[in-house]
Amino acid sequence: AMSAAAFASAVPATGAWGPRACSCLSHRARASPTVCPSQGVSRRPLPAVRAAAADNADAAAAVAFDDGPTQVPRAKGVQDGEWNDADARLVEQSLSDARATYARSVLPAAPSADALLASLALPKFHLLGLTLAELKTFAVDNGLPSFRGKQIRDHLYGPTPVRTIDDLTALPKTVRDSLKERNVQIGRSEVHTVAAATDGTVKLLLRLHDDRVVETVGIPATENGKNRLTACVSSQVGCPMRCVFCATGKGGFARNLAAHEIVDQVVALEEHFGTRVTNVVFMGMGEPLLNVPNVLRAHDALNKEVGIGARHITISTVGVRGSLEKLAAAQLQSTLAVSLHAPTQELRETIIPSAKAYPLNDLLDDCEQYFVATGRRVTFEYTLLAGVNDSEEQAEALAKLLYTKKLASHVNLIPYNAVDEGEEFKRPTRAAVFRFRDVLEEMNVPASIRQTRGLEAAAACGQLRNAFQKDPIEAGAV
Repeated sequence: AMSAAAFASAVPATGAWGPRACSCLSHRARASPTVCPSQGVSRRPLPAVRAAAADNADAAAAVAFDDGPTQVPRAKGVQDGEWNDADARLVEQSLSDARATYARSVLPAAPSADALLASLALPKFHLLGLTLAELKTFAVDNGLPSFRGKQIRDHLYGPTPVRTIDDLTALPKTVRDSLKERNVQIGRSEVHTVAAATDGTVKLLLRLHDDRVVETVGIPATENGKNRLTACVSSQVGCPMRCVFCATGKGGFARNLAAHEIVDQVVALEEHFGTRVTNVVFMGMGEPLLNVPNVLRAHDALNKEVGIGARHITISTVGVRGSLEKLAAAQLQSTLAVSLHAPTQELRETIIPSAKAYPLNDLLDDCEQYFVATGRRVTFEYTLLAGVNDSEEQAEALAKLLYTKKLASHVNLIPYNAVDEGEEFKRPTRAAVFRFRDVLEEMNVPASIRQTRGLEAAAACGQLRNAFQKDPIEAGAV
């Protein structure tokens, strides 16, 4: 299997790329009894986030904070409508940021004392997201017996996950003090707000170390007498892909999430529900394949340390040119879900502007090659928008397209969940949804309809957009 490190070095610094579909999440917390600040956490107000000079190469990621509201603005030149050069530059910046973020999270291969001190002199070095093997190496590199690495692992991923270095009580106090002096941290984020729906779905708003905010959703269910808890996790703060029906795409893009920030979403949900997460879907805020090195690193830790089976992890994408080939090289046993949302290139570009950079036929050709390389069938997601892409004729066109490409594996139909009142898209009727499914199945394309969960918490598929990005919270209001 290809390592995250190998993948990171293989990701091109520049070049063509493709789009990504709406998230499983993308929501706003509503003013209701189901939305409440998390108990037992710091309540300092969220600061404002302002875009830096857009002509700067780091404009979309650079931020300044004051005492105003929090939001993620779009970079200069990024606007609704046709995909343009500003969008392309932002995507290339995202790919570059993913590599830089990954580089900050890895241990030196064979560090000297000076190199080790230099690496640990970074603003923060996080333990969460490291595997047992990496933690043992970390312990030895810090002059400790390798078994200390296992003790750290048990603290990080055990029944009571730690939040601070002082909580690593299995380590001597002198060791803990030494780690703190070297700016080593656990890597946990603050649970700032909790929003719950009557169906049991819970959305957590997590406040990151740089005062950005990101959301994750826990979806409990019982199937065939077995309880299941699915974690829908984000991979970026915001998203640069601008899918027109996706709440996250209506805002701006700030940065990629590091592996520890992704893993922490699952840990936080397990703490909230008091039970283990059984499934993970990378369908939250952001495009996972624009942040592949850190997504793969988080995938590794979730599988090996949190104990989530690879076949219970799904990575969703609208497609980033070149990344499916690299993902295939990783030989994951997880599910790849590609978001289509249209049976033709012309329609897809109107729904997903970034599709202009990665034509539908090219994307499907890459999906076919992914299957050849991995033996893992690709599944497809299709958000149904009333009067836009939900007709019987479009269902027939979709079925023919997938059969032509030998990709008639499975289509997951997602009835649209409204982001704002009075917006241009509407949820199709129940009859239209079932008829679309029936047409696919009549043409021998297996299809299912995703059950809508979390609407009351604005946590349903496509709604994920954090409350403080969409509806900024005034400083001191929390």
